[in-house]
Amino acid sequence: MLDLPVDTVLAAAAAAGITRVVTVGVDAASSVRAAECAAAHEDVYAAVAIHPNDAMDAEVAESLETIGRLAWLPRVVAVGETGLDYYWRKTPPEVQQWWFRQHIKIAKDTGKALMIHDRDAHADVLRILAEEGPPDRVVFHCFSGDAEMAKQCAEAGYVMSFAGTVTFKNATSLREAAAGAPPDLMLVETDAPYLTPMPNRGKPNSPAMAAYTLRFLAELKGIDLATFCDTVTATARRVFGIW
Repeated sequence: MLDLPVDTVLAAAAAAGITRVVTVGVDAASSVRAAECAAAHEDVYAAVAIHPNDAMDAEVAESLETIGRLAWLPRVVAVGETGLDYYWRKTPPEVQQWWFRQHIKIAKDTGKALMIHDRDAHADVLRILAEEGPPDRVVFHCFSGDAEMAKQCAEAGYVMSFAGTVTFKNATSLREAAAGAPPDLMLVETDAPYLTPMPNRGKPNSPAMAAYTLRFLAELKGIDLATFCDTVTATARRVFGIW
């Protein structure tokens, strides 16, 4: 994430009122590191998966075994980032879809939340979730849909996690989605070190920066900041189980 000690990053987050974080794997090696980080730090939890943009480089049997094994660990609270990315297309769509289905199965088998990466692939993501049958808890990481997509997610009970992109001036469609999303189906994240919220756009992102996105969303939705923070915290506890 950043070239800083984990304790330093966590201290800065705690100073901003953020006391728990989820660190996310994108391939077998980084998923192992995420799980190890969660085991070593009381305030860190992990998510593990093969990212759709990394799926072509994955050793299938070995990677599936690794993710499946890690997902059972108590401090691993989600299977992700998994999903579909039709923007970069570093992996053919049919391969991405196969891996997505495997991750859905792992999330259901282990009872963990499913954390979805969805870029320019809304229809296929929703279709595959419906075909496979979604896990009990589904989170759309770095939600990028419009108001209609937010409505479909809300109807299905899927949680929408908003990153700093919602604060960007050109993010009109995303703000409309956030304005219409039910508060109890919203989370806030960083996608560090990317997508730093205004007014810090262009600087490296970190967990502490999520406070800016929280404040922005509370104002957008006309909700008292403390109330919105309590709602988001309750959703995080519900989604991630042992949070």
